[in-house]
Amino acid sequence: MPTLLPYLVRPGELASYRSALAAALDGTGPPLSPYAEPTPPPDAAEVPDDIALVVSTSGSTGTPKRAMLSRAALVASADATHERLGGPGQWLLPMPPQHIAGTQVLIRSLRAGVAPITLTMFGVDEFISATRALTGARRYTSLVPTQLRRLLDAGPAAREALAAYDGLLLGGAASAPSLLTEAADAEVRVLTTYGMSETSGGCVYDGVPLTGTSVRLDDDGRITLCGNTIASGYLDAPELTATVFGELPDGTRTFRTDDIGSWEQDRLHVLGRGDDLINTGGLKVAPRVVEEAATQLPDVIEAVALGLPDDEWGEAVAIAVRARKPLELAEIRAALRERLPSYALPKRLLLVEELPLRGPGKPDRAALAQSPGWQNLPAPR
Repeated sequence: MPTLLPYLVRPGELASYRSALAAALDGTGPPLSPYAEPTPPPDAAEVPDDIALVVSTSGSTGTPKRAMLSRAALVASADATHERLGGPGQWLLPMPPQHIAGTQVLIRSLRAGVAPITLTMFGVDEFISATRALTGARRYTSLVPTQLRRLLDAGPAAREALAAYDGLLLGGAASAPSLLTEAADAEVRVLTTYGMSETSGGCVYDGVPLTGTSVRLDDDGRITLCGNTIASGYLDAPELTATVFGELPDGTRTFRTDDIGSWEQDRLHVLGRGDDLINTGGLKVAPRVVEEAATQLPDVIEAVALGLPDDEWGEAVAIAVRARKPLELAEIRAALRERLPSYALPKRLLLVEELPLRGPGKPDRAALAQSPGWQNLPAPR
């Protein structure tokens, strides 16, 4: 069994990481476990012969898990992405390369045989310049919603740069419908992605599984992803592996996620993590539903919904908002009455200049819950 190599990914030195990835994928080099400072290096360990990469999850529920990804799974993911996009092309990487989304941009570039352009630090001017430097016949990039929002807000030059791409993968967090509408109006070809480290990155685009992937929903809406991009399990965690990974009778690998979803017009609609559901007065509210309703309001740019402890309701629906002008809780509730049932209307509001993030673009609900400045619905008399 080969020994895993902890690999420090340094900004500005991604050529060496691409070379190491190429060797890991063709079996001439050791399997890699990428990390970036200030994260301490992961422990080295022996892994099965077919493993090329071990990536840490974002660790939203505690200690990050380490997903073992085979050469076949990584290649299947890259090739299925190019198939959906319309063919291989040149990629711009504007996100941390040690996460699976960033590493997959490099793997797709290796499969395409075209060197990518990478940003050592994301910024509007840097994105515009890097886009203009692309020379490939087909051009692709991958962003998180916060990055897309900043580029759309930056003016005509940034919008022109976004529209230059034949495909823009948008993932890492939920995308507000208003953001997608604005991108479409700017003639930006956005494909929303759903997936995680355990699936070698995105495996469902615009609600439709990629070739080689299928989706199953439990009676309670819990999402199970099946296919050839599924990880081989978690490193040194056999009990946890047995809990969430499995196989279908034909040998297809499966991964039972923590997410809840539904089918809408034959497309998967992800409502969010099951443990993020808000239980208010015995009724369950999916944060994604509240967020999508809020971001359709004209003055709301971004929104994150969460449950906060409440003596009367158990949990109160709360919403943190980045807005174009100061808003009041009563104003938000009144505007949402036609969009949400009464029990899902926010009872608390927090206005923020920036939403705190963790990992590759995911909102940090725990940090928001601890924030001061929440507006509370007055107690009934």
